[in-house]
Amino acid sequence: MKLARRLQAIKPSPTLALNSRAKALAAQGVDVVVLAAGEPDFDTPDYVKQAAVDALNAGFTKYTATAGIPELREAICNKLERDNGLRFTPEQVLVTSGGKQALYNFCQAVLDEGDEVIIFAPYWVSYPDMVRLAGATPVIVNTREEDGFAPDPDAIRRVLTPRTRAVIINSPGNPTGAVYSRAALEGIADAVRGHDCLIVTDDIYEKLLYTGERLGISDVAPDLVPRLVVVNGMSKAYSMTGWRLGYAAGPRPVLSAMQLVQDQSTSNASSIGQKAALAALKGPPDTIAAMVKEYKERRDFFVGGLNALDGVRCRMPEGAFYALADVRGLYGRPYKGKAVAGSVQLSEILLDDFRVAAVPGDPFGAEGYIRMSFATSRQVLGKGLERLGELVQALR
Repeated sequence: MKLARRLQAIKPSPTLALNSRAKALAAQGVDVVVLAAGEPDFDTPDYVKQAAVDALNAGFTKYTATAGIPELREAICNKLERDNGLRFTPEQVLVTSGGKQALYNFCQAVLDEGDEVIIFAPYWVSYPDMVRLAGATPVIVNTREEDGFAPDPDAIRRVLTPRTRAVIINSPGNPTGAVYSRAALEGIADAVRGHDCLIVTDDIYEKLLYTGERLGISDVAPDLVPRLVVVNGMSKAYSMTGWRLGYAAGPRPVLSAMQLVQDQSTSNASSIGQKAALAALKGPPDTIAAMVKEYKERRDFFVGGLNALDGVRCRMPEGAFYALADVRGLYGRPYKGKAVAGSVQLSEILLDDFRVAAVPGDPFGAEGYIRMSFATSRQVLGKGLERLGELVQALR
């Protein structure tokens, strides 16, 4: 059967694939430590769930405007002004089925064949493929762990061309957990200021911050706000992954084009989910604070345990809930007659023989690393560390 050529360059999401495989093993009764998925283990706050129940009981189950209900778009504007110092009107906001759809809509609305999008590696696995699905080319700028995974401004300048249509920023980032400093953001701003390209800031992890203050590109370069597209959602901060509620805000022509794409794909996000999102944005901040406190304690416990393993080294993430462990110290060691030679092989060994689901770094542009989520209980994390220790012993 003939399929579209555009799919030939696209690969299934490794995080979703590993998580599905781990869940299938668990369904068979296998004791698997799942550290693959970027999903909070906390329940959705009760006041958010109650808002959905109230919406159901009120019969709020019909179509809404594609862009979202007016009161939610207004609440998003209020949130962006309060938290990010950004002033948008509701006409500049699009409510989407998850932050992922917002990014996909952006690529479909803005990119043509021959266009380029600058992406900093390590990157979220979906960025390059979303760009490719729009017929454009992802241009990867590698970063270094010793620089806090912040890009070198000169490296950005070297790849900027008249074809550069956008630059994607993700801080706190997936898979690194890195948070860009003021100097790092100023460097990015200085590099792109003279080029006619859009800046997309994926802020989905902005509330999950453990050290210092999170700054956005708009804080250091307000002159770039007219070409800034902000993407965010409810999944991570409010533990609402399955609700599929995200949003984008930015220049009105861009957001109108993104809405046009959504008009012909999904139309509106869930009406019930929109009422839940409204409650989340208006709810008390202590719910998020309690989650962040627990995540920080888990981070300290888990990363400390990783760094105690021979051949494993892990930078302390400043945000999000991922530990990106450098496992190159395990490469070359024999296992079942073969030398360990890559992150994919190591992740397969972990799952097949030690029942730990961790994501190889290669699909993130981070060969030599594996990504593990600490968005699970300390009991599970402890069991994961024990099994990782067994792997290290087996590779001696």
